[in-house]
Amino acid sequence: MAKKQKYYVVWKGVSPGVYHSWTDCQLQIKGYEGALYKSFDTREEAEQAFASSAFHYVGKNTVKKEETPRQLPENFDMNCLAVDAACSGNPGPMEYRGVYLLTGQEIFHFGPVYGTNNIGEFLAIVHALALMKQKNINMPVYSDSRNALSWVKQKKCKTKLERTPKTEELFQMIERAENWLKNNAYTTPLLKWETDRWGEVPADFGRK
Repeated sequence: MAKKQKYYVVWKGVSPGVYHSWTDCQLQIKGYEGALYKSFDTREEAEQAFASSAFHYVGKNTVKKEETPRQLPENFDMNCLAVDAACSGNPGPMEYRGVYLLTGQEIFHFGPVYGTNNIGEFLAIVHALALMKQKNINMPVYSDSRNALSWVKQKKCKTKLERTPKTEELFQMIERAENWLKNNAYTTPLLKWETDRWGEVPADFGRK
């Protein structure tokens, strides 16, 4: 079952407002001392809440405050791409995307297609590599998946998912990605996003 759309109000953050995804909300609160924010089930509730004071919600223990936010290293280069995947079930409807950290812009998005999270992480990295080679751009790509980074390095998606009519479309994508890796050289740095120290990867879908 697809997760219900949520809306996020940021009262105190980089740019206070109403946001449609957890990732967009995170970009406003990460590293912002005393950030105040909350999720709502409908856009109407969120807009009403944003128009009122955050302190209406404090007494109900519903406003979250980042007391000790996890932060990026001091000299972290934001001119990079972060990728991530999400899957409703395992396997299940899977999607992946890439986000440019400097602006928070979603650069690409694919799915949903029936598959697994690991496959999505693998395809997201290869998608980023192919896109940057096509555009003649070279910047680091971050993923929080050790498995996916290893599979890309080995040029092989080592999934245990069974190939069936239901997964045929996905396996054709996997074959194209593997062939791309075998036939293309790249100098793009592939780096591990350190979630424990830096927080969720900015391309995260917010479905924890």
